[in-house]
Amino acid sequence: MSQLLDHPNRRHILGLSAAFAIGALPAWAMAQDNKPVRIVVPFTPGGGNDVLARQMANGLTAAFGRNHIVENKAGAGGNIGTEFVVRAPADGTTLLLGHTGTISINPALYTGLKFNAQKDLAPVAMFASSALLLAVPESSAIKSMADLVEAIRRAGGGFNYASSGAGTGGHLTAEMLAHVLGTKMTHIPYKGTGPALNELVGGQVQMMFSVIPPAQALVASGRLRALAVTSAKRLATLPNVPTVAESGVAALAGFKSTLTYGLLAPRATPAPVIAALGKQILQVAGTAAFQSKLAVEGAEPLLGDAAQYAALIQKESTKWAAVVKTSGARV
Repeated sequence: MSQLLDHPNRRHILGLSAAFAIGALPAWAMAQDNKPVRIVVPFTPGGGNDVLARQMANGLTAAFGRNHIVENKAGAGGNIGTEFVVRAPADGTTLLLGHTGTISINPALYTGLKFNAQKDLAPVAMFASSALLLAVPESSAIKSMADLVEAIRRAGGGFNYASSGAGTGGHLTAEMLAHVLGTKMTHIPYKGTGPALNELVGGQVQMMFSVIPPAQALVASGRLRALAVTSAKRLATLPNVPTVAESGVAALAGFKSTLTYGLLAPRATPAPVIAALGKQILQVAGTAAFQSKLAVEGAEPLLGDAAQYAALIQKESTKWAAVVKTSGARV
C-alpha cells in the first residue's frame, strides 16, 4: 500500500500550495502547454533508475496529455546529470530523477563539486523507495545473519564484500554494517552490479548488498543465498527473507538502509509550478498500475509532497554524511 509520510503541517502546506496554484497555474499551463517535460536520469539507460523514470514519464503522459520524455545524462556518479538540471531553466520543463545516492550521498562523497544538490534543487515530490538484498554464494557456509556477523568478527577485517562501485548504496550500507558491529571489512569495488554479482556467484567475494532484481534472480536460480533485506519490514516480493533488524543480533536492531526516489526541479522554479507538478506526480504514483510496476523493480511506494521530500532528504543527508566520514570513503 502507499505510504504518505506524516507531517505536522501537511494540511496547511498543501492548502497554501493549492491556493497559490489556483491563481498562477492557468497562465503557466497555457504558456508551457506545447513544451515537453524532460525527466533527466543521471545514469545510463536500462538500470533501475532509468526504468522508474520511464514508468513515471509514461504515467504522466497518459494521465495529463502533455509529453514527458526521459533523457539519460550519465557520468561522475550521477553528478553530470544533476548539475545539468541545476543549470536548466527554472520553468518546470526540466526535472531530475533524484535518489538518495545523488542527492544525499554524493555531496559528502565528492569534493570540488560546483553545485550543492540540496541548495540548488527544489524537491517536487517523492514516490518510491527501495531496499537492498544481502546475499552470499550458495556454496557459503553462512546460512543466516547471525552466521554472517560471527564470520565478520572472526575475520578481524579480512572478510570481504563486493559493491557496484565506491560510494554506492551497497558500499556504504556494508560500511554502516561494519560500523554498527564495531569491526572492519575489506571492500572490493566493481564497475557495476553485474560484474560484482558474477564474482559473488563464483565465490571470489564473500557477500554483497545488491539492488534487488538481479540478485533476486540469482537467488531464485539457486546460485546465491539471500540472508536479509535492508528495509524496515519484509518485502512483499520476498516474504521469506527477513530484514537485517530481525537477525536477533542486538547491535542490528533498527538497522535500515533504503534509497528514496523522487523528482526535483531547479531551485528558482516558482512555488505554484512545484505544487502543480507535485500533485500530478503523486496522482500517478498513487495508482495501482504504477505501484505494481514498482514491485517488479524491487521498489515500494513512498509518497510525499515537496515539504515531506525535503525533510527526508535532510534526514538522509545527515545519516549518510556520517557514514561517509566514518568509513573514509572517497571517489
